[in-house]
Amino acid sequence: MHICLNDKIFRTLSEVVTAENVKAFVIGGWVRDTILKREHADKDIDLVVLGNGIEIARKTAKRINPKIRVSVFKNFGTAMFRCDDFEIEFVGARKESYVRGSRKPAVEDGSLKDDQDRRDFTINAMAVSINKETFGEFIDPFDGISDLKNKIIRTPLDPVRTFSDDPLRMMRAIRFATQLNFTIEEKTYKSITENAERIKIVSKERIITELNKIIMCDRPSTGFILLERSGLLHLIFPELDNLKGVEKKDGKAHKDNFHHSIKVLDNISKHSDNMWLRWAALLHDIAKPVTKKYTPESGWSFHGHEFLGSKMIPDIFRRLKLPLNDRMKYVQKLVDLHLRPIVLSQEEVTDSAVRRLLFEAGDDIDDLMALCEADITSKNEEKKTRHLENFKFVRKKLREIEEKDALRNFQPPVDGTEIIETFGVRPGKEVGIIKTAIREAILDGIIPNEHEAARKLMLVKGKEIGLKPVRKTASH
Repeated sequence: MHICLNDKIFRTLSEVVTAENVKAFVIGGWVRDTILKREHADKDIDLVVLGNGIEIARKTAKRINPKIRVSVFKNFGTAMFRCDDFEIEFVGARKESYVRGSRKPAVEDGSLKDDQDRRDFTINAMAVSINKETFGEFIDPFDGISDLKNKIIRTPLDPVRTFSDDPLRMMRAIRFATQLNFTIEEKTYKSITENAERIKIVSKERIITELNKIIMCDRPSTGFILLERSGLLHLIFPELDNLKGVEKKDGKAHKDNFHHSIKVLDNISKHSDNMWLRWAALLHDIAKPVTKKYTPESGWSFHGHEFLGSKMIPDIFRRLKLPLNDRMKYVQKLVDLHLRPIVLSQEEVTDSAVRRLLFEAGDDIDDLMALCEADITSKNEEKKTRHLENFKFVRKKLREIEEKDALRNFQPPVDGTEIIETFGVRPGKEVGIIKTAIREAILDGIIPNEHEAARKLMLVKGKEIGLKPVRKTASH
């Protein structure tokens, strides 16, 4: 069997390795996705060289363009460079052996078979020769091609050894199953459940990379269900694991908030590739376990879970090694505000309430509305339709108010500097009182969002708190 390698880059690689008289093979994801006729999203090409991979990387880069910078990782015998849209990694064929408790392997030279033995899954162990005389020849010692056809994730060797060598492979199995809509082979899955605790030795950075890839799948709930059932979720993301389960009292039960949250994530994933909006969907109910309360009169409630949930985000992001920047604040904001449009859709919508929502959500109002619509997971179609119709009305009202009052990313027409200069005061409490009064008057619709109206209110409010405008003396 031969695999067609059409891209020009493979012809260049072939010329270099043939001229250097070394054997080299494309291996892993590129081969897998080529056979699946799946788009090569990352444009990553992994090459195994039977010889000095670093030297071949340097010679190839020089042949393509002498200005290409080659990154070398001597400890692992690997090198990589970028060329156009491609990221090409060269590795000398190697054997790896691990000491239990460590993620750093002892590496020695090996054959192509040695290299294929150490691969994570059969579908990633398939290789294609790029030497001139055998160009396109397919090498598949573990029958990965059958696993591709049967949609199976399976380890090449005993899964206990594969996962013990690198426990992150347990998460990769789940990620590939989610991405490709494959099933994890029974023995492989059983080994994940038995070795789940080994994930503790893997760095948070490597774990979050896999978790983000699961979140970015077309149907991420598949991955989270596998993480939960295997016991991995409890170890890597206990707050999410704590959402699962249903409690019943006096015949009244609340919904399973874990399954609800991943359903909301699925819903948002149909409409947006914004990873941080997907994180907000996953975390929107994260504080429900700590706010859960039951009373015979009203049943189950989770009062304040949106506020407390937003407060939990920084600790979750810090522990998971997610960025503690504007992306985190964006997720916090959406979690904090996610009930507001729902409340608006269930009662008479006042202009004032809509203004306040626009003011607080700013440019993220459209994402917030998308999250709220994704949050409707009721199986009652009539109820679902009613809620979505209500949201259409809220969206219409948002557009009308925005066109009229320009409140998105609201900046008061009178700022602190003008207040200080008008009354000749220092920055402090009085300035804050006047700024708040102007903002609230605009949001309540008492005055328009215009400078003249805001200045008049500034003078009135200043007088109320005992301030007098200072007279400007003419300069000569």
